[in-house]
Amino acid sequence: MLVEAVKKYYDKSYDLNCAEAILYAANEVYGLELDKKALKTMAAFGGGMAVEETCGALTGALAVLGILYVKDIAHESDRIKELTKESFQKFKDKLSTDNCKKLKELYRNDEVRCINIVIAAAEVLEEIINREGKI
Repeated sequence: MLVEAVKKYYDKSYDLNCAEAILYAANEVYGLELDKKALKTMAAFGGGMAVEETCGALTGALAVLGILYVKDIAHESDRIKELTKESFQKFKDKLSTDNCKKLKELYRNDEVRCINIVIAAAEVLEEIINREGKI
């Protein structure tokens, strides 16, 4: 379900970056009830935070994990830290790196843009959510 929603939101008609597409899709699929202001938080994370560092799709997925698995603050438990580490590792296992510049070199083209990267991030996120459930 999440992958299909990500494909919808990453379509050129929405003109969202990778991080935004993940958050918009998760908001719809998991009923996160995020308002426009909350959705806008991912605007600065596209393009590896505009400097081609950590992939925006991955950072968008991590934001979803925070929303779902942190009750009040990150330091309340090690859960978010462990889920974050797992997300990074599974993403890197799928695509070999989490670096935006390298990912673009490997997977991006003008026709599909970064859809395969965004799908990989969504698959990792969906796998974790399916296993962990929602709180």
